Amino acid sequence: MSDRWEEVLYTASFNGLVLDVVLTQQCRELVAMLGLEELGKHVRVFWHSRLTTTAGLAHYNDATIDLNPKLREFQPEEPDRTMRHELAHLVAQFRVGNRRIQAHGRQWQQACADLGIPGEKRCHDLPIERRRMKRKLAYQCRSCGVVVPRVKKLARHSSCYTCCQQHNRGRYSSKFLLLPIPLDEAKLLAPDAKW
Repeated sequence: MSDRWEEVLYTASFNGLVLDVVLTQQCRELVAMLGLEELGKHVRVFWHSRLTTTAGLAHYNDATIDLNPKLREFQPEEPDRTMRHELAHLVAQFRVGNRRIQAHGRQWQQACADLGIPGEKRCHDLPIERRRMKRKLAYQCRSCGVVVPRVKKLARHSSCYTCCQQHNRGRYSSKFLLLPIPLDEAKLLAPDAKW
């Protein structure tokens, strides 16, 4: 293990979370350089032992970043890059306030560039084993008939993205509502989907 990892001071450990004081300080310095001192007061970086397939997560409500401990195998580049990737989510959201933005949209891309990782990709390509989730639910657009496999039940009424883009200038419309269909029927209608 490198000297950098040996000097990391862990000051909190609860629910699988371990605070990384060095990365937290680095984040605070980065956001201070962007003139976002208020965000810097709250940002914290944790190693989260329960993350198994995700490299990192950003939590807007409490300005925290969770990193997968497996990133240590790819030190020092990957922990730093992933930390900046997740920090860009916090920076982008902090800049726009309460407005909703796309997770990896132009505000996030600008934040990545400001944090020294221009052209950052949406997903990592690390050899971290991905968990395969079995799709147990299916929905179908009542307009175009597209079948949408799902792991979890839709939390709210959702419409077919393609139909809304083509026929309603990208806005939600109940005319293109996704309706639940039996899994057996969905498998016949969309045999190439990942069931």
